[in-house]
Amino acid sequence: MKGYTRKSRETVKMKDVARLANVSPSTVSRVLSNSSLVAEETRRRVLEAVEILKYRPNRLGRNLRKLTSKIVMVVFPDITNPFFSRIIQAVEEVARERGYYVLLGDTRNDIKLEREFVELGKEKLVDGILLATARIPKEEILSLSLQLPIVLACEYIENYSIPTVSIDNTRAAYEATEYLIRLGHRCIAFINGPKGIILSRDRLKGYRKACEDNNILIEEVLIEEGDFTVDSGYQIMRKFLLMQKRPTAVFAANDEMAVGAIKAIKEYGWQVPRDISVIGFDDIPLCRLVDPELTTISQPTYEIGKQAMTMLLDLIEGKSIINGQVILPHKLVERKSCMELATK
Repeated sequence: MKGYTRKSRETVKMKDVARLANVSPSTVSRVLSNSSLVAEETRRRVLEAVEILKYRPNRLGRNLRKLTSKIVMVVFPDITNPFFSRIIQAVEEVARERGYYVLLGDTRNDIKLEREFVELGKEKLVDGILLATARIPKEEILSLSLQLPIVLACEYIENYSIPTVSIDNTRAAYEATEYLIRLGHRCIAFINGPKGIILSRDRLKGYRKACEDNNILIEEVLIEEGDFTVDSGYQIMRKFLLMQKRPTAVFAANDEMAVGAIKAIKEYGWQVPRDISVIGFDDIPLCRLVDPELTTISQPTYEIGKQAMTMLLDLIEGKSIINGQVILPHKLVERKSCMELATK
């Protein structure tokens, strides 16, 4: 390959690589897609030509000899939700330490956007994907997992062996509901997240099981579906307050909806927790700023991000995964938004 004049990076085409390596453009394409149909000597010549010309197809920045981009994508349902801030911090720190860049994708709870991010993975523009949302059909996620490394954080898919890092949401919701029951509450409202999300189904399951185990009749009018935003918690709580038999306690499936519920209670002239106790889920920083400070279920968000990214990079690098289904511990954090019913 001596004597070949190198073109600028902007003008280098696949045909230039093919000419330098003395192969057809289709052979270059097969080498770059890691096809097994290419002889090793031919593969070596093509990769050498790629390096000489500094050819960068499909945004593959570095390590072309290994055919990796050193880029991983992390997809979130709502990047404005403070719950994800520590997860983002952890995944970026782990990736940086191991020489990878992180591309963040925000679906804004839009399944169309989520599918678009997944398509980037299918085009081999990234080495792997960490999904903190799983609203697209599970069959699509399974198909993706057969094409490149994928790990789920916070969410999971039932009956599939896709690597996952999460907490036991059913158990956590059970404990939150039982905590209110131990305080003497028996009319407990539940503000859930979108019903199509497995986290919402698990948290509802935990709420129902705690009520059943304590012989509390579940009133369906006390179960409402929100969307994990402050406004949805606020609007749903207003409906509860208009009931003839208002609840004495409210369990919200995330902290933002719990904060919205507290706002509605105060606007109606009631006090938390003297009149209505409120408990949330996640333990975001806002819990310590709202008045009263919010009792909640705390998730180990940094550890979720750390372990999920570590698992993803291990998969990308061909390392064995001993435990692909990691369940991390949660804890109930008692603050000032709940009190015993008998002392009111």
